[in-house]
Amino acid sequence: MVAVDKTRDGYKILDAGSRLVPEPNSAFDPEKVDRPHWVMAVKELFRQQDLNPRKIKTVISGINGSSASVKQITTLDMPTDELESAMTFEARKHIPMDGTDAVIDYQIIGSNSKEVDKIDVCLVACTKGVIKTHLELLKECGLKPGVVDMNPIAISNGFNFIKDMPDDGLAVVIDIGAVSSSLIVFGNNQEFFTRDLPIGGHDFVKEVSDKKNISYTEAQDLLYREGLSVLKEEEIIGDNENVQVSERTSYDNLIEDVRRSLRFYAKQTGQSFFLKIFLSGGSGSTPGLKEFVNEKLNIETDLFNPFENLTLDDSISISNVSQYAVALGLAIRGGLSDG
Repeated sequence: MVAVDKTRDGYKILDAGSRLVPEPNSAFDPEKVDRPHWVMAVKELFRQQDLNPRKIKTVISGINGSSASVKQITTLDMPTDELESAMTFEARKHIPMDGTDAVIDYQIIGSNSKEVDKIDVCLVACTKGVIKTHLELLKECGLKPGVVDMNPIAISNGFNFIKDMPDDGLAVVIDIGAVSSSLIVFGNNQEFFTRDLPIGGHDFVKEVSDKKNISYTEAQDLLYREGLSVLKEEEIIGDNENVQVSERTSYDNLIEDVRRSLRFYAKQTGQSFFLKIFLSGGSGSTPGLKEFVNEKLNIETDLFNPFENLTLDDSISISNVSQYAVALGLAIRGGLSDG
């Protein structure tokens, strides 16, 4: 959670905080975390930050990439009513349908640079079922729902606010959440692309737990303390030889998904000038991960600090800044709505 106030010069960070779901020292199992757990965690978070939900002016919340679709498409320039029908038809191709109607929104980016009679449109879509569940959860937490954004768009909004993008080249963000990750590619006058990757921090911790035969919480502590080195190759010594035994890890699987996605982007757009990869999300700061991504993909890699160049009050204490990328992007979206 990030609370901001819009100022003449930008944004002032009023507060920021996080809460674990479930409680510390207990194993995380995505199959067993249901709505009461989320509601309890959100309520505890507001109590922890000494915030009254009823006094919050605007709530901007986000929906994860696995439940929705964000896609830039090129289509014929047409009247608004026809465009809306075309977008609804297009949305059905990309979102996981749950038996309820599609909910869409779109933004015309501008004329297509290659074809004169076509326009580029950013299409956002999910289903009424997803939106209904999301809004009910917010209300149960004592919040009055406001704008609902998509997490990949929130991250790119936050990134563009914090950093100056050069005229050429593309930025890549890998936002590593608990159960899935989002890959986001964007640049000035370049096609926006995002893909949900079904690997997250839970997979990394579970793998360490299984391989080391230790509890989930012990594995979590070990991974956060020592990082990727805990999954390094083992040496088997025999006959005066060192034999390297290497198993494919969930980190390798994540990188392979990223590599395939970047190749797809390059093939579709003809653009492959990836300037830098930024890691965000709760597991983005895992020790050794930045170096691992850099080595495997041969692209400069760094942690994304969403609070870079922003003034934080001395009372705000944040330990893992990269996990606030989505929350800050959502807060900035609130300022854009007011303006």
